Amino acid sequence: MKRFIFLLFAVFPIIGLQAQDNQVLMIDKGWKFISGDHPEVFSPEYDDAHMKSIEVNKIWEEQGYDPLDGFCWYRLHVVIPSELKTNASLKDSLLIYLGKINNYDQTFLNGHLIGVNGFKSADNQRDDLSFITAPINYWDRPRAYKLSLNDSLIRWDRENIIAVRVYDEGGQGGMYTGDQLIRPTRLSDYVSLECNLSPFRFNENTLSKQIRIRNVSSEYFVKGRLEIIAIHKLTGHEMFQQSIKIKLNPGEVFDYPIELPQLDHSQLVTYRFFVKGDRFVKVYHDETPYILTPPVKDSPQINGPYITSARPHHPFLFSIPATGKKPLKFEAEGLPDGLVLEQSSGIISGKVDKPGEYHVNIKVSNALGSDIRELMIKIGSDICLTPPMGWNSWNCWGLAIDQEKIEAAANAFVNEGLRDHGWTYINIDDGWNMHKDAEPKRDSLGRILPNEKFPDMKALGDAIHSLGLKMGIYSSPGSYTCGQYTGSYQFEQKDAHSYASWGVDYLKYDWCSYDQIARDTSLAERKKPYLVMKEALNQVNRDIVYSLCQYGMSKVWRWGAEVGGNLWRTTGDITDTWESLKEIGFFQIENQPFARPGHWNDPDMLVVGWVGWGPNLHPTKLTPDEQYTHISLWCLLSAPLLLGCDLQQLDPFTLNLLTIDEVLAIDQDVLGYQAKQTLVEGDIQVWVKKLADGTSAIGIFNLGDTTQGYHFDFAKAGLPSHLHLRNVWKNENLGSFVKGMGLKIPSHGVVLLRQIL
Repeated sequence: MKRFIFLLFAVFPIIGLQAQDNQVLMIDKGWKFISGDHPEVFSPEYDDAHMKSIEVNKIWEEQGYDPLDGFCWYRLHVVIPSELKTNASLKDSLLIYLGKINNYDQTFLNGHLIGVNGFKSADNQRDDLSFITAPINYWDRPRAYKLSLNDSLIRWDRENIIAVRVYDEGGQGGMYTGDQLIRPTRLSDYVSLECNLSPFRFNENTLSKQIRIRNVSSEYFVKGRLEIIAIHKLTGHEMFQQSIKIKLNPGEVFDYPIELPQLDHSQLVTYRFFVKGDRFVKVYHDETPYILTPPVKDSPQINGPYITSARPHHPFLFSIPATGKKPLKFEAEGLPDGLVLEQSSGIISGKVDKPGEYHVNIKVSNALGSDIRELMIKIGSDICLTPPMGWNSWNCWGLAIDQEKIEAAANAFVNEGLRDHGWTYINIDDGWNMHKDAEPKRDSLGRILPNEKFPDMKALGDAIHSLGLKMGIYSSPGSYTCGQYTGSYQFEQKDAHSYASWGVDYLKYDWCSYDQIARDTSLAERKKPYLVMKEALNQVNRDIVYSLCQYGMSKVWRWGAEVGGNLWRTTGDITDTWESLKEIGFFQIENQPFARPGHWNDPDMLVVGWVGWGPNLHPTKLTPDEQYTHISLWCLLSAPLLLGCDLQQLDPFTLNLLTIDEVLAIDQDVLGYQAKQTLVEGDIQVWVKKLADGTSAIGIFNLGDTTQGYHFDFAKAGLPSHLHLRNVWKNENLGSFVKGMGLKIPSHGVVLLRQIL
């Protein structure tokens, strides 16, 4: 029963609560696999004895097929019992669910096409083998295909052949969720309850949103009852309860507003829809946002890192992050020769010829007072001395990016105050240059050409720099990027010079199609393309932060610095799910010793706010507590902090999450130490990060699905027996504790502490 419930939740956001379902046929075992494109595999008569067994709960790279891009085939023999038809509560259709597939698929049943990229194929396509691609973000889309129960393709009580033709453009590939099944559809499948299409709105003392119930059927009438219950996550107290009867004609929509009190912790909101005539209850969960931190003060406060750097003779740009009631006045004493400060904006720019460490006294003032801090400006061979903080277009816009969206993101950094907290980089990801099918891709001198969406890269760079921000760009060492745009292969020096001429400050270099160039998977071949670009970047008169994006292959953290990397991806792509966040964030253990100033482990971008991989966006699927965990853990890990959300849709919770300076200061600490996992007790994990002032930051995480009381034993975590502690998110001193302290931690949540001297 437990397994059945989990699987239904993976297929749809529903859970069957009322009855055991015997109408589910699992098809997550017994699959066979062959690499390359072999169209004959779809035929029922094909002899697949030579095909290899493969699991469908993990990508094929984790099963010995690395590197592997392009076409591959999956094949399954399955007997579909007629009981699924005769005992079906709704004599409608058969659902074949294949989980998620990276990147594209065509699915065949008994030699005929039934679906493409998650959409049912038309009857006249059943013999169509032409491959239809889709937006690259379809790798995160469930593949669910339906056939009429009377469809002649289904061989009841006999062997059926399901064949799946997969095309992977680069990076990870294959069927990977492990929840594949076959079952008849139910009446409840036609009821959609949309409760997460928008975040809760903050009112004076309440939170509100509108939920929508939709009958997606074109023929069935639906009658039922909606029950809404809100429970305080920490105390378990019921905060809200309501029940309403609903009738929906085919295609009808019912909108219902709800309003809940604002609290200092999340409320778990459960929506249950009881469909008359169906044994199963549709269940959806939601959690309310909550803000822990007091508002920013009107008096001036200097934020951001205590150190910045540049190489001699290279352009220098640093915007002093500071909050307080505007206007602010900026002053700097001790700037090295060649640098100037713009007093109204706090932007320091110029060039420094002489290497050295320059101690600069920064002062920010307004009518209410002033704040003073020392800033170290280090001129030498090392750059990126604290983890980069910025925004990247990929998790938001995917390939639907254009110059206007980049300019809007830069302006939002200023208008929303993100620059005032140290957010600096505006990075263009894939899709800015010429597609592989377009000509010309380069000019007569071999210089790379932006596409029509980016008419003037130099002007874009100048506009970003004028705001005190820095510009990033994206390429691949292969011939093409992941999105099939022009890569840098054999044009590395020309591309590096183009980037420098445009004012690029950051390069994300994505492995992608280099799989087709590398001779093997040896360490030398994995290093080679990154060394080539390193040499090209070394020849330009500009500092360009070098981000290696190759998903942790060959334990890149051991050699990333050697090939010039300032940061390197340690994992595959993150998604806005708890499973992805947990799998990536809490496994940054082996790479811990290799993080240091100028060289950072990168567990991928932040998935808070509105994301979607372009062009259709949605609020992150992470709960508020999971988002607190996300930001806390990344800061403890000294990870690069790269937003991936639509900056035009920053709600109060998300903006607050990104502008708490005490939290960000943990990430930007000059020691550059990556936290260690020091204690695991059941679902509780403790991560400790040493800080430059001799203290520690401590994250106590609850990875479990329920709120837990926990006694935090300092000795078990390797900490001193007597600690003065501060709750970082609350900006609140907690007092002195001896040997330990009692805590209550919400599910998937965190308590973030900092030791006080």
